Amino acid sequence: MPRNKGGWNLSSMSDGHVPVIAIDGPSGSGKGTLASAIAECLGWHLLDSGALYRIVAAVAIERGIALDEESQLAALAAGLAISFDDHTVIVDGEDLTDLIRTASVTAGSSHVAALKEVRAAILSVQRAMRRPPGLVADGRDMGTVVFPEAALKIFLDASAEVRAQRRYNQLKNKGLSVNLRALLAAIKERDERDIGRAVSPLRAAGDAIIIESTAMTIDEVVAVVYAEVEARKLAEGT
Repeated sequence: MPRNKGGWNLSSMSDGHVPVIAIDGPSGSGKGTLASAIAECLGWHLLDSGALYRIVAAVAIERGIALDEESQLAALAAGLAISFDDHTVIVDGEDLTDLIRTASVTAGSSHVAALKEVRAAILSVQRAMRRPPGLVADGRDMGTVVFPEAALKIFLDASAEVRAQRRYNQLKNKGLSVNLRALLAAIKERDERDIGRAVSPLRAAGDAIIIESTAMTIDEVVAVVYAEVEARKLAEGT
């Protein structure tokens, strides 16, 4: 998630010269964990773009806004007061940290993310997170749409079964009630929506490094990516 304790500040434009590492991939592939680890190693800022769509979906559900009301959702996205403090997500004064990771919100965020007006509203927020010394951004279109000029692009993938198990373990560790079979079905359904959507579909950038992590540990994935960081000399001066 973006490390921003004071909410969004969109009054100043992001610095196009600041290096970006873009990490894309399907739901549950581990891109968030990878992005967090790399950002920590480098001392860079971190953007969990998926959290933004989850927030919009969660608040829309709470407020009774249908997830196909594009204009209302775009206005909602533009008007929310969002702040991140470590791993806590505060939206309009309410702690939504756990809510945005529930299965219903995860499914809803996929619908919201497919809407052109919503993506346009959130795009400026994403790009505004580009600050010195650098940004590690994870999502589904970081390397293809949001930061096409990123210094390093990673596409992280894994089998649907492994991704479902990872998400199951993550939610169970938070004390949430989850069903593995339902999670697997939801992940497969979301893959179809994300890949087939007309706006910013999930795909690897042409110059991305593709990592198939089904049989890899997170430490092994981090090692592979950090080697690429060093090869591009992105770690120098951090």
